[in-house]
Amino acid sequence: MESLLPLALFAFVSSITPGPNNIMLTSSGILFGFQRSIPHMLGITVGFGVMLALCAAGIGSVILAVPAIHIVLKVLGSAYLLYLAWQLRSMAFRQDQQGSARPMSFFGAALFQFANPKAWVMAITGASAFLPLVQPVWFAILLFCTVFCAINLPCIGLWAGTGAALRRYLAQPQWQRLFCAVMVLLTIYSAIAIWL
Repeated sequence: MESLLPLALFAFVSSITPGPNNIMLTSSGILFGFQRSIPHMLGITVGFGVMLALCAAGIGSVILAVPAIHIVLKVLGSAYLLYLAWQLRSMAFRQDQQGSARPMSFFGAALFQFANPKAWVMAITGASAFLPLVQPVWFAILLFCTVFCAINLPCIGLWAGTGAALRRYLAQPQWQRLFCAVMVLLTIYSAIAIWL
């Protein structure tokens, strides 16, 4: 069980650092508030938990062994991030324009994990380096996924909470435009960073 501390530290560092999920959650917190972003957060954690289990069971090795799969994941992830950047460019926070907008759904967020290269890197690295050495193997995988997800959820929640806290400060149009520009640049950077 001494392997749980390094696993917990890896889970914390990889979950709290900026990435596609955290950028989207900050935007969701600003646009919709923390409470309406909860399904998005839970979808990320559940989808990522499934990915962790698959990687711990050996799927991650297959992805690393077949470069074409890796390329497809990068293309899908980059395309989705560029789509988000396009959507964010005209993001507005006025109540009258939010009627038709909706936060990302639980299932949408869960499925996005499989097109998110950062999530794959986290899952494959975590499974190869921090899978607890306990028997039976199913218990090791369960322990690995439980620890990672228990740390991941509050970390990503912090990003949604930060967005929700910023919401009231972004009521003025000039701050909205500045924030939108920063979020678009960060999202485009995330799309490019996938290939670096």
